[in-house]
Amino acid sequence: MGNNTHPNSKKKGPSWRKKLNAWLHLWLGLASGIIVFIVAVTGCLFVFQKEITDWVHHDILYVTPRQQPPLPLSELHEKAQAALGKEFPINGVYTYRQPDRAWEFMTYAAGDKNALTIFGTTAYYKVALVNPYSGEITAIRDMKKDFFIIVKYLHWSLLLNDKVGQPIVGWATFIFVILLITGLILWWPKKWNKKSREQSFKIKWSGNFKRVNYDLHNVLGFYAMFIALVLALTGMVWAFKWFQATVYVVASRSVTPPQHKVVTSDTLALPLANVKPVDVAYASAVKQFPKAKRIGVWATGPDKAATIRMSVYWGKETFYDHDDLQYDRNTAKLLLHETDKDRNAGEKLIGMNYDIHVGAIAGLPGKILAFFASLICATLPVTGFLVWWNKGKKEAKHSKQHHKKVRQHQPETAPIISVVENVSMN
Repeated sequence: MGNNTHPNSKKKGPSWRKKLNAWLHLWLGLASGIIVFIVAVTGCLFVFQKEITDWVHHDILYVTPRQQPPLPLSELHEKAQAALGKEFPINGVYTYRQPDRAWEFMTYAAGDKNALTIFGTTAYYKVALVNPYSGEITAIRDMKKDFFIIVKYLHWSLLLNDKVGQPIVGWATFIFVILLITGLILWWPKKWNKKSREQSFKIKWSGNFKRVNYDLHNVLGFYAMFIALVLALTGMVWAFKWFQATVYVVASRSVTPPQHKVVTSDTLALPLANVKPVDVAYASAVKQFPKAKRIGVWATGPDKAATIRMSVYWGKETFYDHDDLQYDRNTAKLLLHETDKDRNAGEKLIGMNYDIHVGAIAGLPGKILAFFASLICATLPVTGFLVWWNKGKKEAKHSKQHHKKVRQHQPETAPIISVVENVSMN
């Protein structure tokens, strides 16, 4: 059988679309690689921060349970405030229904808004841990120096001022989303046969270093793509107000901001006698919601019309599933009770953003998926750079070999002609 191919015909190369896609994937990857690596590594570390923190600081986070109710919240607040000092007013409290947990009394204040790093933009951030049965201070933690807080802000803004760091991280994340899409296009097999499936879905561990590295970039990138895309998009919700607004509009199918009932304390009402209103309000919340895992109590501030605000959390670690309560600061009367049903779809999705981002919304399996997806994302800039570097070395080697072969196949008269030409020129 003869060959019908014309001797001067050339094999058709990739289309301009594929060339453009490959070019974008390469240069956008090189441009954002270091930032993507830092954000992915810190995200990977932060996933299990609660489990690691509970293990490392178990002696101060946990107490011996007693067969007695906790002390009044106002009394514990006074002890925590005395331990922290009056110059560090408490902003919020986390109480736990888990009987062996210390309660957390937090104080935070912003610093210089024009400082370069988050260490300058944060004046102080401390937590007093209190035994709810005895009022004993188990520890005071300086959260500005906490390992996982530093990891969090490295992930959030590269430890830079939010005005500077967040846009950098946000645009690097945006580029990473493009890289995931262009990477999928590059990964997509031309033919879905047995050989292409093995190359696309399996790592050839028996291959040389270059082949294994290529497979690690290609195959693992594909397997992690969906989770990586979710992590990237939820990260962009914080980085860009326009993206958060877009998510809200798409989810709620409305451009109208949500309207919520505004309540205030009765400034003319007389305070309760012989008891602190916050203690009555807190006891009421505990009685009304016995299955709550945590209750957050937030500072009322100096405004006489301000209310006692609480958040009732139904999960041990998640934040999206909660009820919001407001009580009169003088009479402890319940003024407002908002549940998940009172929020539209846009508010619900934005409220879930943190729990989705760290995988906690799906419990331990979700956190494991987030951990491995972040780990793979951290390897992609490294393996991608090595693919590009090895390709460049290979092309340089081929070019060198080509020139060598050309010189070897030159006619023997070439040097003589060259000499004659040099002589004639002189």
